Amino acid sequence: MEEKLYNVGKIVNTHGIRGELKLVSQTDFPDIRFQNGSELILLGPSGEQLPVTVESGRPQKNVWMVKFKEFADINAAEKVKNWDVKVRGENLVDLEDGEYYYHEIIGCRVFTEEEEDLGTIKEILTPGANDVWIVKMPNGKELLLPYIDEVVLSVNVVDKRVTVRLMEGLL
Repeated sequence: MEEKLYNVGKIVNTHGIRGELKLVSQTDFPDIRFQNGSELILLGPSGEQLPVTVESGRPQKNVWMVKFKEFADINAAEKVKNWDVKVRGENLVDLEDGEYYYHEIIGCRVFTEEEEDLGTIKEILTPGANDVWIVKMPNGKELLLPYIDEVVLSVNVVDKRVTVRLMEGLL
Protein backbone atom coordinates (compact mmCIF):
# COMPACT_ATOMS: atom_id res chain seq x y z
CA MET A 1 0.00 0.00 0.00
CA GLU A 2 1.36 3.40 -0.95
CA GLU A 3 1.98 5.81 1.92
CA LYS A 4 -0.21 8.93 2.01
CA LEU A 5 1.62 12.24 1.67
CA TYR A 6 0.25 15.66 2.64
CA ASN A 7 0.99 19.05 1.05
CA VAL A 8 3.04 21.52 3.07
CA GLY A 9 4.38 23.75 0.29
CA LYS A 10 5.37 24.40 -3.31
CA ILE A 11 8.85 25.28 -4.55
CA VAL A 12 8.55 28.41 -6.70
CA ASN A 13 12.17 29.42 -7.32
CA THR A 14 15.79 29.22 -6.27
CA HIS A 15 17.46 31.85 -4.10
CA GLY A 16 21.14 32.66 -4.32
CA ILE A 17 23.89 30.28 -5.42
CA ARG A 18 24.12 28.00 -2.36
CA GLY A 19 21.07 25.84 -3.13
CA GLU A 20 18.46 27.73 -1.13
CA LEU A 21 14.86 27.52 -2.41
CA LYS A 22 11.82 29.80 -2.24
CA LEU A 23 8.73 27.96 -1.01
CA VAL A 24 5.11 29.00 -0.82
CA SER A 25 3.84 27.50 2.44
CA GLN A 26 0.63 25.45 2.35
CA THR A 27 0.66 24.45 6.01
CA ASP A 28 -0.55 25.89 9.30
CA PHE A 29 2.78 24.86 10.83
CA PRO A 30 5.54 26.36 8.63
CA ASP A 31 7.83 26.98 11.62
CA ILE A 32 7.72 23.23 12.38
CA ARG A 33 7.82 21.98 8.78
CA PHE A 34 10.73 24.17 7.68
CA GLN A 35 12.90 23.96 10.82
CA ASN A 36 16.35 22.39 10.91
CA GLY A 37 16.13 18.60 10.81
CA SER A 38 12.58 18.37 9.47
CA GLU A 39 12.16 15.46 7.04
CA LEU A 40 10.10 16.18 3.93
CA ILE A 41 9.40 14.61 0.54
CA LEU A 42 9.75 16.55 -2.71
CA LEU A 43 7.27 15.36 -5.34
CA GLY A 44 8.05 16.00 -8.98
CA PRO A 45 5.64 16.52 -11.88
CA SER A 46 6.04 12.90 -13.03
CA GLY A 47 5.45 11.50 -9.54
CA GLU A 48 9.13 11.06 -8.65
CA GLN A 49 9.83 11.38 -4.92
CA LEU A 50 12.95 12.77 -3.31
CA PRO A 51 13.35 12.58 0.50
CA VAL A 52 15.06 15.70 1.89
CA THR A 53 16.10 17.11 5.26
CA VAL A 54 15.82 20.79 6.10
CA GLU A 55 19.14 22.44 6.94
CA SER A 56 17.60 25.87 7.58
CA GLY A 57 14.39 27.77 6.95
CA ARG A 58 13.20 31.31 7.49
CA PRO A 59 10.15 33.35 6.49
CA GLN A 60 10.69 36.25 4.11
CA LYS A 61 7.68 38.35 3.09
CA ASN A 62 5.07 35.85 1.82
CA VAL A 63 7.46 32.92 1.14
CA TRP A 64 9.89 30.70 3.04
CA MET A 65 13.59 30.46 2.21
CA VAL A 66 14.55 26.83 2.80
CA LYS A 67 17.92 25.12 2.43
CA PHE A 68 17.91 21.33 2.15
CA LYS A 69 21.00 19.32 3.13
CA GLU A 70 20.81 17.47 -0.19
CA PHE A 71 21.41 20.59 -2.34
CA ALA A 72 24.90 22.11 -2.20
CA ASP A 73 24.42 24.71 -4.93
CA ILE A 74 21.98 26.37 -7.31
CA ASN A 75 22.56 23.70 -10.00
CA ALA A 76 21.22 20.96 -7.73
CA ALA A 77 18.36 23.12 -6.45
CA GLU A 78 17.31 24.21 -9.94
CA LYS A 79 16.18 20.63 -10.74
CA VAL A 80 13.33 20.73 -8.19
CA LYS A 81 11.79 24.08 -9.15
CA ASN A 82 7.97 23.86 -9.22
CA TRP A 83 7.96 20.59 -7.25
CA ASP A 84 5.51 20.03 -4.40
CA VAL A 85 6.73 19.71 -0.81
CA LYS A 86 5.02 16.95 1.17
CA VAL A 87 5.13 15.38 4.60
CA ARG A 88 4.45 11.76 5.58
CA GLY A 89 1.30 11.03 7.56
CA GLU A 90 3.40 9.83 10.50
CA ASN A 91 4.90 13.35 10.74
CA LEU A 92 1.61 15.22 11.02
CA VAL A 93 1.33 17.50 14.05
CA ASP A 94 -1.15 16.41 16.75
CA LEU A 95 -4.07 18.83 16.90
CA GLU A 96 -6.11 20.07 19.85
CA ASP A 97 -9.68 18.82 20.39
CA GLY A 98 -12.01 20.52 17.92
CA GLU A 99 -9.23 21.10 15.36
CA TYR A 100 -9.04 19.12 12.14
CA TYR A 101 -6.86 18.78 9.08
CA TYR A 102 -8.50 19.73 5.79
CA HIS A 103 -8.08 16.18 4.47
CA GLU A 104 -10.16 14.93 7.43
CA ILE A 105 -13.04 17.34 6.74
CA ILE A 106 -13.19 17.26 2.95
CA GLY A 107 -15.43 14.37 1.92
CA CYS A 108 -17.51 14.35 5.12
CA ARG A 109 -21.30 14.09 4.75
CA VAL A 110 -23.24 16.94 6.35
CA PHE A 111 -26.55 16.38 8.15
CA THR A 112 -28.92 18.71 10.01
CA GLU A 113 -30.05 17.98 13.57
CA GLU A 114 -33.20 16.55 11.97
CA GLU A 115 -31.04 14.07 9.94
CA GLU A 116 -31.59 15.86 6.61
CA ASP A 117 -28.68 15.03 4.27
CA LEU A 118 -27.25 18.35 3.03
CA GLY A 119 -24.44 16.89 0.92
CA THR A 120 -20.65 16.48 1.03
CA ILE A 121 -17.93 18.96 2.02
CA LYS A 122 -15.85 19.54 -1.11
CA GLU A 123 -13.67 22.52 -0.19
CA ILE A 124 -12.61 24.76 2.71
CA LEU A 125 -12.13 28.51 2.42
CA THR A 126 -10.16 30.61 4.94
CA PRO A 127 -11.44 34.14 4.33
CA GLY A 128 -10.68 35.55 7.78
CA ALA A 129 -12.26 35.16 11.20
CA ASN A 130 -13.43 31.60 10.61
CA ASP A 131 -13.21 28.90 7.94
CA VAL A 132 -16.09 28.35 5.53
CA TRP A 133 -16.93 24.81 4.45
CA ILE A 134 -18.36 24.46 0.94
CA VAL A 135 -20.96 21.68 0.79
CA LYS A 136 -21.99 20.19 -2.57
CA MET A 137 -25.72 19.58 -2.15
CA PRO A 138 -27.67 16.74 -3.84
CA ASN A 139 -29.41 19.33 -6.08
CA GLY A 140 -26.01 20.44 -7.41
CA LYS A 141 -25.99 23.78 -5.58
CA GLU A 142 -23.36 24.81 -3.05
CA LEU A 143 -24.02 25.61 0.60
CA LEU A 144 -21.52 27.83 2.44
CA LEU A 145 -21.25 26.78 6.10
CA PRO A 146 -19.30 28.99 8.51
CA TYR A 147 -17.21 26.90 10.90
CA ILE A 148 -18.60 28.39 14.10
CA ASP A 149 -20.00 26.73 17.24
CA GLU A 150 -23.55 27.94 16.52
CA VAL A 151 -23.58 26.10 13.17
CA VAL A 152 -21.25 23.08 13.44
CA LEU A 153 -22.55 20.97 16.30
CA SER A 154 -20.41 17.84 15.91
CA VAL A 155 -17.67 16.46 13.71
CA ASN A 156 -16.88 12.75 13.47
CA VAL A 157 -13.89 12.32 11.15
CA VAL A 158 -13.86 8.53 11.62
CA ASP A 159 -17.42 8.17 10.27
CA LYS A 160 -16.91 11.18 7.91
CA ARG A 161 -20.06 12.82 9.38
CA VAL A 162 -20.79 16.42 10.39
CA THR A 163 -23.96 17.56 12.17
CA VAL A 164 -25.03 21.18 11.76
CA ARG A 165 -27.73 23.61 12.85
CA LEU A 166 -28.76 25.81 9.96
CA MET A 167 -29.07 29.43 10.97
CA GLU A 168 -31.63 31.59 9.24
CA GLY A 169 -30.49 32.61 5.76
CA LEU A 170 -27.89 29.86 5.25
CA LEU A 171 -29.95 27.80 2.81
